[in-house]
Amino acid sequence: MAGLDPVRVAEVLVPPSEGRGGWRGSGYRVGDRWVLTAAHVVTHARDTAVRFEADRVGEWSATARVALHSDKADVALLELTSRTLPEGGEPPAYGAVPESDAALPFTAVGFPRFKLRQDPGAGTYYRDSCHASGMISVLSNRREGTLELAVAPPESDPDPDRSPWEGMSGAAVWHDGALIGVVSAHHRSDGLGRLAAVRVDRWYELLTGAELAVLHECAGLPATPDQLARISAPPSDPDGPVSLAALPDNLPLRELDGLVTALIALPSVSDRTGLALILDSIDPVISAMSPRSPALRPDVFGILRTCLRYRGTLDQLLEAIRLVEGDSVGVARMDQEAVELSRRHR
Repeated sequence: MAGLDPVRVAEVLVPPSEGRGGWRGSGYRVGDRWVLTAAHVVTHARDTAVRFEADRVGEWSATARVALHSDKADVALLELTSRTLPEGGEPPAYGAVPESDAALPFTAVGFPRFKLRQDPGAGTYYRDSCHASGMISVLSNRREGTLELAVAPPESDPDPDRSPWEGMSGAAVWHDGALIGVVSAHHRSDGLGRLAAVRVDRWYELLTGAELAVLHECAGLPATPDQLARISAPPSDPDGPVSLAALPDNLPLRELDGLVTALIALPSVSDRTGLALILDSIDPVISAMSPRSPALRPDVFGILRTCLRYRGTLDQLLEAIRLVEGDSVGVARMDQEAVELSRRHR
């Protein structure tokens, strides 16, 4: 499956109206003229603009009208009304998440408030994209009927009256090349590291027949839920965590990217004191020989490369993290990335 295409990620821009200031959300282009988003993003919208590839070579935008709006499912479909549009490509594959004891990796791209940046020298502000990745706890939020997305939290939450994730609503949620949900809410009681997304397979329960027909005709949604891509829960490993001791010591950085991304999302690794505690608990040569970078991600890449040179120490590192973190969605994601890395280099 093709999966997430960054040039199809949309900013949904709603101008001020009815005494309200302007606001924005996220979305995803699912056809030549169609953009999927969350219903609450465009509930009070009279006019809407949709922008793609902002401040990049391929930037373009279009006006849009709301073609479908369901408060019950919190999903909307926008029709781009500009006459000339770039080619949109094929509709995405849509998937159904299993009802089982599983943790699944996901990705999503949107434009949350904490990505607000000042344009140097211009005196203006813009929102950059956020490529969120993490794990889905499948059995969480069953009564609400949403997916719980565990993500790396923003550094701080300075405004108690506004969520730093504001603007992420409408972002498409992906697993293994299939669109499985749309970001719908940040429940403040869940903390900064959790988002909720309406499940695609729930649309068939929440939408009317006419609404499903619109999504089928315009967005490529399968006509019946049994036609959704079936996502299997990852098999459990009866022998415990996989060993990475046999990995070659000259792996390119791209091969370590998934494991590094999973590691830096863990609180014990993102905190410098916690990371030092973990390194001090394994072979002293790792702490002594590992490079130090002021930026966390390059530092973790360096630590993993050092571990690869000393056979068995990467397993020690991951085991120390498991002890410090305990059972968590983040650790499950780390272990899954380790399994994938091991499989690629058997």
